[in-house]
Amino acid sequence: MKKIVIIGASGHGKVIADIALRCGYDEVAFLDDNPTIKTVGEYEVLGASDLARELASEGYDFVVGIGNAGIRERIQNRLLDVGCNVVTLVHPSATVAYDVTVGRGTVVMAGAVIESGTVIGHGCIINTSASVGSDNEIDDYTHISVGSTLGNKVCVESKSWVGIGAKVSDEVKICSGAVIGAGTNVTEDIIEDGIYVGAPAKRIK
Repeated sequence: MKKIVIIGASGHGKVIADIALRCGYDEVAFLDDNPTIKTVGEYEVLGASDLARELASEGYDFVVGIGNAGIRERIQNRLLDVGCNVVTLVHPSATVAYDVTVGRGTVVMAGAVIESGTVIGHGCIINTSASVGSDNEIDDYTHISVGSTLGNKVCVESKSWVGIGAKVSDEVKICSGAVIGAGTNVTEDIIEDGIYVGAPAKRIK
C-alpha cells in the first residue's frame, strides 16, 4: 500500500491529494500545525508536522502543500533532515517532455505543459494549465500559477511567484523573490524583487 502525508490542510492541499490518488497512492492523510483543523474535505488531519518522523517510520511519503515559498522551503528541509521521503507528484494529464528534470517536492498540476530541456527545481508548484516553454530554468520553491505562460529560455529564480495568466517573453530572467501579478506581461528582465503588474510589467513596490 502506498501512503502519503501532505503538510498543510488547505484547498491547495486538497488538490495535491487528488493528484496523489491519481499517481497511485492508496491512502492520503494531512498534518497541519493549526490544532483547530481536524479534517480537510474527506481527509483526516493526524496532528502537527512534528509527527512526520513517526509517520515516516510507518512507510508514509511526504509532500508540502503550502503556497508560501519560505514556509514550504523550511518545512521541506525539516522533513529531509529527519529522514522523510519527500516525493514529486505529476498529474497524469500534465505533458512533461522526456528530458525535463523535476526536483524533489515539486508538484505539477493538471493540464500543465513543460517543454523540452527545462529544469524545474525542488519544492516548486507548476499549477493548473501553466505552460513552460523549452530550455527554461525554474529555480527552487517557485510558483508558476494557473494559466500562466513562460516562453523559451526563461529563467525564474528561487521563491518567485508568477501570477495567474501572466505571460513571460522568451529569454527573460526574473530575479529571486519577485511577484508577478495576475495577467502581467513581462517582456524585459526583472532585476529587483518586488511586485510587478501591467503590460508591460512595472514595479509597484
